[in-house]
Amino acid sequence: MSPLPDRLAAIQAGLRETATLAEVLAVDCPALLRAVFPALASECRAEVEALSGSGILARMTAMGHLLLDRLGPAEIALLAAHPSDTVRGWACFMIGARDMPLPERLTAIRPLADDHHFGVREWAWLAVRPAIAADLDAAFAGLTGWTGDPSERIRRFACEATRPRGVWCRHLAALKADPQPGRALLDPLRADPSAYVQNSVGNWLNDAAKTRPDWVRGVIDDWLSGHPAPVTGRIARRALRSIDRITPAEKDPPSCTTC
Repeated sequence: MSPLPDRLAAIQAGLRETATLAEVLAVDCPALLRAVFPALASECRAEVEALSGSGILARMTAMGHLLLDRLGPAEIALLAAHPSDTVRGWACFMIGARDMPLPERLTAIRPLADDHHFGVREWAWLAVRPAIAADLDAAFAGLTGWTGDPSERIRRFACEATRPRGVWCRHLAALKADPQPGRALLDPLRADPSAYVQNSVGNWLNDAAKTRPDWVRGVIDDWLSGHPAPVTGRIARRALRSIDRITPAEKDPPSCTTC
């Protein structure tokens, strides 16, 4: 068998981060574990190799449970500072696997939600979403304060983690039926200067529009009344993209022709 290219070999050795989603999906979990925790990899070889047929989210979730069980919560900080983005992702799912109140869980995941790597930021919200889904009232209460954070990554996490449908995750049935609680997070972000956050807000509303188009139209009408910021018009267009019939005014709000 020919040797791995230098870049992929470095990723598999835990020495280098992935740069694309394709690389994230291509990481060989057993090989990476052997490089990072050789003794543990030998001990858990059958368990880890059995994950190869699972989807990526199932693999990451299982690794979080396995590592928490074998290493304990004290090692989360070590993994969270590792040079491998996948290993830092394992730290996210260790936090997700812990038995802890939601406010403490959100505090624990916050540094990883602000990670410089795109993949780690996705693992962060995916890892704690089941806990968020189990206690939406506490989630909105805790995350509302995040909408004013200086970091666009933290502001985006607050929105992305609570999307009614989301990506690679279970839907939040309660928010599909009644998305109104989401306004506690969405209203403060309706004119956010970051495109990263704007896209998330638009996607949140687009999710809600699949089941509550009436509600989404009401939110957009509210936001576009008066003199909205140009970026609010951009969010509105993204939010309304899945609604079948959109009025000309909604397609191109007069106050947002340059956005």
